[in-house]
Amino acid sequence: MQVDAATLPGDLPERLREPALTEGLVTAGGLDDQVLAFPETRPPKQWYIALAITLSALGIGLGCIGYTFFKGIGAWGNNSPVFWAFDIINFVFWIGIGHAGTLISAILFLFRKRWRNAIARFAEAMTIFAVLCAVIFPLIHVGRPWLAFWLFPYPNQRAIWTNFRSPLLWDVFAVNTYFSVSAMFWYLGLIPDIASMRDRTTSKVRKVIYTALSLGWRGAASHWRHYEKAYLLLAGLATGLVLSVHSVVSFDFATSVVPGWHMTIFPPYFVAGAIFAGFAMVVIVMVVVRESMQLKNLITTRHLEVMNKVILGMACLMGYSYFMEGFTAWYSMNEYLHHGFKNIISGTYGWAGWLTISCNILIPQLLWFRRCRTSYFWMILVAIAVTVGMWFERFVIIVISLHQDFLPSAWRVYKPTVYDFGILLGTFGLFFTLVLIFARVLPVIATTEVKGILPGAQPEHGGHHG
Repeated sequence: MQVDAATLPGDLPERLREPALTEGLVTAGGLDDQVLAFPETRPPKQWYIALAITLSALGIGLGCIGYTFFKGIGAWGNNSPVFWAFDIINFVFWIGIGHAGTLISAILFLFRKRWRNAIARFAEAMTIFAVLCAVIFPLIHVGRPWLAFWLFPYPNQRAIWTNFRSPLLWDVFAVNTYFSVSAMFWYLGLIPDIASMRDRTTSKVRKVIYTALSLGWRGAASHWRHYEKAYLLLAGLATGLVLSVHSVVSFDFATSVVPGWHMTIFPPYFVAGAIFAGFAMVVIVMVVVRESMQLKNLITTRHLEVMNKVILGMACLMGYSYFMEGFTAWYSMNEYLHHGFKNIISGTYGWAGWLTISCNILIPQLLWFRRCRTSYFWMILVAIAVTVGMWFERFVIIVISLHQDFLPSAWRVYKPTVYDFGILLGTFGLFFTLVLIFARVLPVIATTEVKGILPGAQPEHGGHHG
């Protein structure tokens, strides 16, 4: 039986107490003044410098995409047999980044893990931004993005119907559903805070905008009842999507006959990897937000430590998945699988395989030590290593499996071009541009949820029991 230390009498030993979720004296009014004031104040000079850098990266990416439209897919490094290259690598990578937000918000909400409250809002926003970055790549990968509407089933005079047996079409429905539910879940949680901003602002323009976005919220008991019911239902729906979306993405590979792809471990393996990469990105962003916006009293060391524990657990799961891939290749006695697995550790791209193993398994083991879990230097080092490692994992899965086909005459080395790197840089620019704008336009912390965990907010928190 799990004991909620917040309900324990005050004379119990310190070891039985749950670490505080806030630091110092935090009141409901002070919380509003601290968090809701950011959209009303002028951003500091550092914010404009960061925005200029991210917009520059975004501009480079848009320029490379524009050149791709003018020149064609031949501007990229794709070749035969590596038809899937940076575009699909980046698609899978960004979809994975978007998983941590829904996990923190939905699954931890259902399990009533209160440490999620201070970081859920930003994680949810990162989900939306990461999915927006991801959908760019399938659109430009097909070569004719203006014909992407063919992927949707609709009555048409050409009597063309979509192929529902294609895993690529499953992606369309899975990702669009995931984005829609995540956006609704994020917006629903924002409504009470937007209403608070509406009541605080003195600007007539902002009051009109906040009034429209708050949907008539007045904080009545009936409003809260409908809000909590809708939030619970969306959390349950989003929980299933966390497991299904990246499983469907893995079907792009697992349903094929390419050696190294045709494995039943791919769905859970991809889901674990998505949570792994997503939490690493959340740690990087939350450290910056915590320091730059002076939110140390709300985003405490405990929040960062718990997220690092999740990263450590996912690293162990990734190590198990890598081991099972090697074991499956050995036990199958399939010469093609043997050859594909050997390429990961000793082939042309063996350096990428060892980089993946080092970043995703070895470096995260530092988080066994509490000093590393609570130190900015070590946690950011691990988070950056995981981000790099998970990108190269997708590189290993796609490029190494494709660059040597069944026939040696079809073997060819893949070399990305500057336009491949430029588009990747552009998506990072888009992601962090949206993060910066969100941090200055909307509340980065769900104040209504944090108020529920403040001392004295719950009747049982007084330490007196009948």
